Amino acid sequence: MSVYLGLGSNLGDRRDHLRRALQQLGESGVVLRRVSPVVESPALLPPDAPSDWNRPYLNLVVECEVGASPEQLRGWIKRIEQQMGRDNGSRWSPRPIDIDILLWGTERIATAELTIPHPDLTRRSFVLTPLLALEPRLTVPGLGERTVLDYSQALNHAIPLWMGIVNITPDSFSDGGEFTSWERIAPHVDAVVQAGAQLIDIGAESTRPGATPLSAAQEWTRLEPVLVRLLERYRYDPLRPWLSVDTYHPEVARQALDLGVDVINDVSGLTSPAMRELAQSSAAQWVAMHHVSIPASKTQTLPADCDPVATVEQWLVQHLEDWDKAGLNLGRIIFDPGIGFGKDALQSLQLLRHIGRLRQHGLRVLVGHSRKSFMHSFAAADKTARDLTTVGASLKLCAQGVDILRVHNIPMHLTAYRGWAHL
Repeated sequence: MSVYLGLGSNLGDRRDHLRRALQQLGESGVVLRRVSPVVESPALLPPDAPSDWNRPYLNLVVECEVGASPEQLRGWIKRIEQQMGRDNGSRWSPRPIDIDILLWGTERIATAELTIPHPDLTRRSFVLTPLLALEPRLTVPGLGERTVLDYSQALNHAIPLWMGIVNITPDSFSDGGEFTSWERIAPHVDAVVQAGAQLIDIGAESTRPGATPLSAAQEWTRLEPVLVRLLERYRYDPLRPWLSVDTYHPEVARQALDLGVDVINDVSGLTSPAMRELAQSSAAQWVAMHHVSIPASKTQTLPADCDPVATVEQWLVQHLEDWDKAGLNLGRIIFDPGIGFGKDALQSLQLLRHIGRLRQHGLRVLVGHSRKSFMHSFAAADKTARDLTTVGASLKLCAQGVDILRVHNIPMHLTAYRGWAHL
């Protein structure tokens, strides 16, 4: 039986508690299939809660196979919670571990001890965001055809995922040459992961205007040693960040998938037959980006008199039909409107202001706006100023419900986001 469980911890070493709980679930006979990224959320508290209860939670969702009955699984969960130090005090008090049965296949269960689907599943962003990462088109038994993505989009505050950028290039527009050796890459990735990023996007070819294109072989020569070391670094950690490769070469995407990466960030927008074939046959997730040219060109842009939001939206609708006809699993596709790729500064700003319109087509939306040239008229050119301006834009995108934000300075962003989220 396919079952989804929600796990949370807001006491002690939260990540270690989540790891221990997953291990003990496995030792109890639960087969762990997929583990979502970990997201942080403020504690849910009653009005009279003591101040020291206000401890942020770490949350995840795990898809698993269970051969036992719901009642037996509930018994295993209660035993694990007790062994890990959860007491029977107030349901709102801090706890080392909290495990809930969210979904039990397509069944609805209502007994004195169990209500499945979990009655709060569709109202809690700290459950929906991890579920979205695993199965955005999942429907909740007994609640019609609305998907978990639909429910997430209806919330006032949906928790985003954060994608950290690692450009192992000598010529990227803002950080070219900074991360061309493992001695520079490793501490950067450590800082990004420690700050809370759920995804790491690794690129070996710059797609800025004027960049020199690489062959697939040249790109792979840069990528392979870094990917091998990162995959080995996180191989045994169930809470590891998801690794993404930023490429438009099908040969590079195929080799990265063979190594075990989780996401292919295709800046060519899943427009090539070879990329579509890979996406159709792979279990990985795919970012499809709108673009006018790759690499980006200052001379190839959308017409100045067009509505950029309507134009990008029309492109998405057409390609959704193409991807569906090609047999792609649309639940594994994430749409990126391609800020700066064939849009002038005002067109990019207009897209960012109305990004919510692009979320109505059944796909998650990723935005890569960090340090880009649309800021040139109101931000200084140095990286610190661009990072601060990017943070301001990112919080506005969070308010519009963007699913994934791809940024350079993850520690700065997560620090600002926590303040915004808690308020």
